[in-house]
Amino acid sequence: MVGRRAADEGAGAVTLTRRHAVLFLAIAVWNVVSYANFARNLWESWTGDEERAAGYYVAHVVLVVVNLTIAVVLGRLGLKAWREASAGAAEDVSARR
Repeated sequence: MVGRRAADEGAGAVTLTRRHAVLFLAIAVWNVVSYANFARNLWESWTGDEERAAGYYVAHVVLVVVNLTIAVVLGRLGLKAWREASAGAAEDVSARR
């Protein structure tokens, strides 16, 4: 119950700025681009002449899926932070008038 009260009072609340949003979005884009390329290379390896153990492909597919999931989470968090920062900036402007 103590933790709940602290959260209700705003203790420990994190405010995300546009800088955070840009960072999250940049990391998300980087993950998508780099792991999409990695997945393409993995697919070419699978369909090509390379002989590798099945565990190699399973491990790397799991790696690609996890990192693309991280990219989606960071992208959504970045978009949410961007929208909230934009809404906060609009509120600040209207409050100044």
